[in-house]
Amino acid sequence: MELNLDATFAALADPTRRAILARLAEGEATVMELAAPFAISQPAISKHLKVLEHAGLISTAQEAQRRPRKLEPAALEAANAWLEHYREIWEANYTRLDALLETLKQESVKKSRAKKSKK
Repeated sequence: MELNLDATFAALADPTRRAILARLAEGEATVMELAAPFAISQPAISKHLKVLEHAGLISTAQEAQRRPRKLEPAALEAANAWLEHYREIWEANYTRLDALLETLKQESVKKSRAKKSKK
């Protein structure tokens, strides 16, 4: 799984590849359709597609002469599960910090009241 996560995050690190994934989220597309909005060559788009396919983020279908690319959710689901694990850890840490801050606040209020009552 680590190797797949490495490939997934490496693929997601590039804004062009993220834009390609966003387009494929709308539905299948050919290389030419994917290349259209970019000011880069079709071979450059093909290289991006190979990276995405190697990471398992997309797949290529064969429909006669047409070879549309489509989004494959499994790699993103694995990355999301990995991120979710750490989100839960940080959420628990923040919950404990909130509780500590509330305790310190209450202690400060008690000390302040005790000083006022001594006067």
